[in-house]
Amino acid sequence: MKKLMISLFLLLAGFAVKAQEATVSEAAKIEFENKLYNFGEIAPGDTVDHVFTFKNIGTAPLKILSARGSCGCTVPKYSTDAVAPGKSGEVFVRFNSAGKRGNQNKTVTLVTNDPTAQQVILTLRGNIVTAGERRE
Repeated sequence: MKKLMISLFLLLAGFAVKAQEATVSEAAKIEFENKLYNFGEIAPGDTVDHVFTFKNIGTAPLKILSARGSCGCTVPKYSTDAVAPGKSGEVFVRFNSAGKRGNQNKTVTLVTNDPTAQQVILTLRGNIVTAGERRE
């Protein structure tokens, strides 16, 4: 009886391991070309638009569940549709420099269904200078 119980336990443990492997192997995986965009120098009040491109290199549909800018001046837009394995998608970000001056480092935090990258941070970086401060 003891051998039967041990055999049954090992059999069930083997099924559990296989089920976990199947779950992990069938997952979305997000890969960005670049997570940082340096917009250089701009004048106060200018807006900067940038598109971050990504690819789903996983084996299941990828979804961006939410996107949040670090402040009201940084606004992301993205599709709520799932991105199929092997396909690409985009996150559009607009930064409005009104009322800003000097070096800026703004972020957008994405929440995804990728189990290895549930949060992804995209960054816009640059310097807001007046005409007299511009470097030629």
